[in-house]
Amino acid sequence: MFEDLRGRKAVITGSTSGIGLAFAEGLAEMGVDITLNGFGDKDEIEENRARIAGEHGVDVRYDGADMTKPQEIRDLITGAEAAHGRIDILINNAGIQKVAPIDEYDDDTWDRIIAINLTSNYHTIKAALPGMKKRKFGRIVNVASAHGLIASPFKSAYNSAKHGVVGLTKTVALEAAEYGVTCNAICPGFVLTPLLEAQMKDNAKARNMSEEEVKAKLLNDAHATKEFITYENLIGLLVYLCSNAGSGATGYPYAVDGGWTAH
Repeated sequence: MFEDLRGRKAVITGSTSGIGLAFAEGLAEMGVDITLNGFGDKDEIEENRARIAGEHGVDVRYDGADMTKPQEIRDLITGAEAAHGRIDILINNAGIQKVAPIDEYDDDTWDRIIAINLTSNYHTIKAALPGMKKRKFGRIVNVASAHGLIASPFKSAYNSAKHGVVGLTKTVALEAAEYGVTCNAICPGFVLTPLLEAQMKDNAKARNMSEEEVKAKLLNDAHATKEFITYENLIGLLVYLCSNAGSGATGYPYAVDGGWTAH
């Protein structure tokens, strides 16, 4: 069904670990050439880049653009277009988190979270969309969160950014619909990523709880399934949205959250 993905070209922000790296592997398995992006250990990034390329027979390149710097974001897009000829798929996944009461929040942290989690999406889309419109094909997938649909305490910046991502997704979908370009959001529940592990430590401190208590509370209060969301749960949806089969789906925030937003 998804043979049409073979030979497509994708840019995935925040793809050196966690969900973004899993998405890179999932699309590479479908035959998609990838531009990775993100921070981390240089040797580990290169190891993952080479491994994905070797295992799946696709071209995988890396760009370390900082998602707080608009010019570097624009250069990421133009560099990927120059290297691969075009961008068919844009996945905005870069994100950071900070858990704290709003009256104790650091202003610089607020600005950084909004910049990386929301504003970077604006810059990548603005840069990539003209080429997609010209070619009459494009798939934009923004990784929002269940927190783009509902709120939790102590996550004011993250909730604000992810709600903004959902709104941006809908607007871009409407503007691009007549050009063969779709724009959707994936809204995961709790996935055991490095970001969540750090978040649980902060949450334990904010709530004066142990990390195991926080983990149990997350699942009991949120997921009806009482299970964490896996990368595989998300990759299947991503592949569908990026394929020709997903051409009729646009402007929607898809919750993959173990029933959390069904409450």
